[in-house]
Amino acid sequence: MLIKKFFFVWILLFLFSCKLDLQPKPEGYLRLIYKKPNYKLIKIGSKFSFEQNTLAQLKISKNKSSKLTYPDMKATLYMNYNSVSKNIDSLLNDAYQLPFKHISKAESIPEKIFINNEKKVYGTLFSVVGDAASQFQFFLTDSVNHFLVGSVYFYARPNYDSLFPAIKFLEKDLVHLIETFEWK
Repeated sequence: MLIKKFFFVWILLFLFSCKLDLQPKPEGYLRLIYKKPNYKLIKIGSKFSFEQNTLAQLKISKNKSSKLTYPDMKATLYMNYNSVSKNIDSLLNDAYQLPFKHISKAESIPEKIFINNEKKVYGTLFSVVGDAASQFQFFLTDSVNHFLVGSVYFYARPNYDSLFPAIKFLEKDLVHLIETFEWK
């Protein structure tokens, strides 16, 4: 009799313990893996030079602006050159205000300062953390003759978490560009 009760309880547990609760699976995100960067020296007219990642394509326009396009990442680095002639305060003010236009979407905007006394290159790289339109803003100057301002834009909906691998890759490229930058 005990064996029949045990068997009956076991069958009841077996029948009622298994449920077919289907759970929707979350959407998967594309895994972004990039090649190790190779750099080549680029000279922009008689103004300046820097080392550029070979994955990027440089386009120079006639109005003192140029852009580095990263087709695999759907990102572009826009750079605008200005001559300094007693307007360094205005140029610096504009360069510092530009990243803070993204403050409504930014969680933080840390800045990294670059000083190269040997090459007379001084500047700041702003990283916009959050779902902002532009993830990076920077400026470079020699404080006397030259001023360059740059911004990085992705051609995708701003989603910091999804773009994070591309953002970190481009950050390394920007730091390399700034560290190899020279005025002519």
